[in-house]
Amino acid sequence: MKKLAFLLALCLFIFQAATAQEKMSCCVKPASNEATTQFAMLANDKSFVEKHENPLPFTLQKQAGKTITYKTPDGKTASAYEIKAAKKTNNYLFVIHEWWGLNDYIKQEAERLHRELGDVNVIALDLYDGKIAKEREQAMQYMQAVNNERAKAIIQGAITYAGSKADITTIGWCFGGGWSLQAALLAGNQAEAAVIYYGMPERDVERLKTLKAPVLGIFAEQDGSITPEIVRDFEAKMKEADKKVTIKMYDAVHAFANPSNPKYDQEAAEDAHKLAVEFIRKHLDE
Repeated sequence: MKKLAFLLALCLFIFQAATAQEKMSCCVKPASNEATTQFAMLANDKSFVEKHENPLPFTLQKQAGKTITYKTPDGKTASAYEIKAAKKTNNYLFVIHEWWGLNDYIKQEAERLHRELGDVNVIALDLYDGKIAKEREQAMQYMQAVNNERAKAIIQGAITYAGSKADITTIGWCFGGGWSLQAALLAGNQAEAAVIYYGMPERDVERLKTLKAPVLGIFAEQDGSITPEIVRDFEAKMKEADKKVTIKMYDAVHAFANPSNPKYDQEAAEDAHKLAVEFIRKHLDE
């Protein structure tokens, strides 16, 4: 009898444990596999945060563009920094900021791209809704606080603002590098080219199959976060999806192209910038 009672008790325990596990699996939300969420999780990595020294102070004088606002599909509004082409054109470049936010460094880069590309409207998007970090602890918080649906709404609103006939190219660095590719995915048939600077790339082959734009990926061999292994996997997934991708690796560290970074690599940054401009111009001219 004791043995039978023990077996019954054991069966009851196993049943209760299985039931509890089933309830848990139904209620616990799994971690997101989205590339942008994976990048945001890097903010929990102390070594990643320490790669980003606080930006050097900088104020952009005599701004060539202006701040605009536009409606977003979530019923809100978004702001951006726009530099319009001298003549009416359907060519657009979306510039997406690093984890610091839409600061004057990004506005300066947007103006430089506008000058060098010529016949293009440049819109520097603000995925932080006005927040700008001056210290890396702030940047860490702002990046982690980004709601993916809100960020997508900001991008969708910019696509609508540009218009249904717009030819859209994208460029971004770090946090904005990953979102540059996501913006190209959201732009669908309007996407002409996407440039990623050391951001987390999309590696879902089914999503990549919907991409209409060729991609230029600029990465750093000494990057311990967006590692060469991640880059090689992205390149393989793009080829599996039958999409055009060009990868350029530099013997540099993460954020090497950011002039506010004390570890800024001017030679690598200038070479990467030249490649990016040529890539964007080529695909806007096609």
